[in-house]
Amino acid sequence: MSTGAAPVSDPSSPPVPPVPQEIPVVRVFFLSDSTGISAETMGNALLIQFPQLRFERRLIPFITTPEMARKVVATLDAVADGPDTAIAFTTAATDEIRSILATTRCPTIDFFDLHMRRVEEIFHEPAARIAAQLHGVGDIQRYNSRMAAIEYSIEHDDGQSLRALDRADVILIAPSRCGKTPTTMYLALQHGLFVANYPLVEEDLDRTDLPRPIRHLRDRCVGMLATPGRLSEVRQQRRPNSRYASLEQCTYELRQAQAMYAANRVPVINSTTKSVEEMSTLIVQTLSARTSKGNSS
Repeated sequence: MSTGAAPVSDPSSPPVPPVPQEIPVVRVFFLSDSTGISAETMGNALLIQFPQLRFERRLIPFITTPEMARKVVATLDAVADGPDTAIAFTTAATDEIRSILATTRCPTIDFFDLHMRRVEEIFHEPAARIAAQLHGVGDIQRYNSRMAAIEYSIEHDDGQSLRALDRADVILIAPSRCGKTPTTMYLALQHGLFVANYPLVEEDLDRTDLPRPIRHLRDRCVGMLATPGRLSEVRQQRRPNSRYASLEQCTYELRQAQAMYAANRVPVINSTTKSVEEMSTLIVQTLSARTSKGNSS
């Protein structure tokens, strides 16, 4: 029989921890009448300033007709009317497409509109506002050089090929799963750099000398590290409960790699708290500093 009295908690029992609040989800859209690379790059540069939020991203490229633009607006409106926060970033160049996208109820950042008017004022010339011109498609030489950089970086990913390593602008070295591959591809795609990456395995980490295939290319090497906890977490996703993913193994490999970098005066980037964009910027700055130093000596 119930007495209606409130239950009395046992003062000797540990306090019940508060239920953690779920990280808010923000629905993010990148819109473009071309590939959408510019919208993604500039939008993500802003989003990384909000690490407390969780983003669900969607790219909608090649919005080239009014009918397609109206369908996109309908999609955005449906999300904007829902429970989640939403935002759209657009780099559509043509006035017709931009004017339709501007009718959405979803908050929108129009990078083209924000900056083009100011550029027109500086040049005292109207912009052509032509779609598919944002990435220099007409510059065949630049396009071909980017494609060559991507092909080189794919061939030289994770030490798969040692051919023509002396053509590399930079060689990323690190223990497995420290972020070499995504950084390599970003540098090739966005900066046109020939990038090789070389994994440091246990036999390399037994000594402080650089591995033989890259020993003569020390001035092109950049080392990458992570915290042991983060590296173990990433490796657990690949090989759960293995020695490879253990905290002890990760700690050992990172400690040995750090000693190797120090002995060979290799610049180091820690990937734990940095985005691919941030790491790539630091690497480009390192290369520029080396070039300036070489030219002045």
